[in-house]
Amino acid sequence: MTRKTQASEYSLAEEIANSISHGIGFVLGVVGLVLLLVQAVNSGADTTAIASYSLYGGSLILLFLASTLYHAIAHQRIKRWLKKLDHCAIYLLIAGTYTPFLLVGLNSPLAHGLMIAIWSLALSGVIFKLAFAHRFEVLSLTTYLVMGWLSLIVVYQLAVKLSAGGITLLALGGAVYTLGVVFYVCKRIPFNHAIWHGFVLGGSLCHFLAIYLYVA
Repeated sequence: MTRKTQASEYSLAEEIANSISHGIGFVLGVVGLVLLLVQAVNSGADTTAIASYSLYGGSLILLFLASTLYHAIAHQRIKRWLKKLDHCAIYLLIAGTYTPFLLVGLNSPLAHGLMIAIWSLALSGVIFKLAFAHRFEVLSLTTYLVMGWLSLIVVYQLAVKLSAGGITLLALGGAVYTLGVVFYVCKRIPFNHAIWHGFVLGGSLCHFLAIYLYVA
């Protein structure tokens, strides 16, 4: 169970853990999207809000689904394409998570400008990943982190709009994601990727709660 297969950089046991961890995230993502949309409809939210929640929930579901399938499927050619999709989905989730905060929570000129910048970076990142596949991993990882912490540009506005609880959840989610990167890059730690997945789940949960409780 510990021998690494030719098609994967992880052992079979690790891939099972990787698949299950983000499979749980996929299920939670679906539930979260339903909860957001139900709350939005019940509160009389406008079209922009509903579209924002849908975009966020869709990006969350896509990330966890792509990751789950990538780690669950052993076929090399399919696995390579799923890895591309998995990495592209990270850019989309970062931008998707920003969307409710910027368009619904703030809805200011500064927020709109940051929204354009973040989605431009995300789409550029997707094109970059499709063009260069699995090269320049350090650059990609750095871009993910920079995109996430660009939220500091609107941190004061967010602190006013979200109150202490909302901004705490938002910051905690960013910190959890960032701390998880340590395990992502430490390949020698057994089950390092499954541990990283745990941090992704934790960061995603913090941001979902911030949106559900303080934005929606």
